[in-house]
Amino acid sequence: MDNKSKGEIIMASKKVSLTLEEQIGFSAGEIYNYLHENGTTSFAKMKKELDLKGNFADLGLGWLARENKVEISQKGPAVKVSLR
Repeated sequence: MDNKSKGEIIMASKKVSLTLEEQIGFSAGEIYNYLHENGTTSFAKMKKELDLKGNFADLGLGWLARENKVEISQKGPAVKVSLR
């Protein structure tokens, strides 16, 4: 069951509601872990593989960019993302 779109996660078989800011932080963590495991990747590929709902991939990446934890580059239409 995918609860990310509802602002809820399952922790030790207990449903936990998250604030919007917590949902964005959770998404940022998912993106950070993905980049740590996979290295530089296109934003489109990462977004598809993580299946973050709504704008949470964009918001999570913005969170990481604001914290200066990612490098974002664009060549033509392709946006590449990597950890700093």
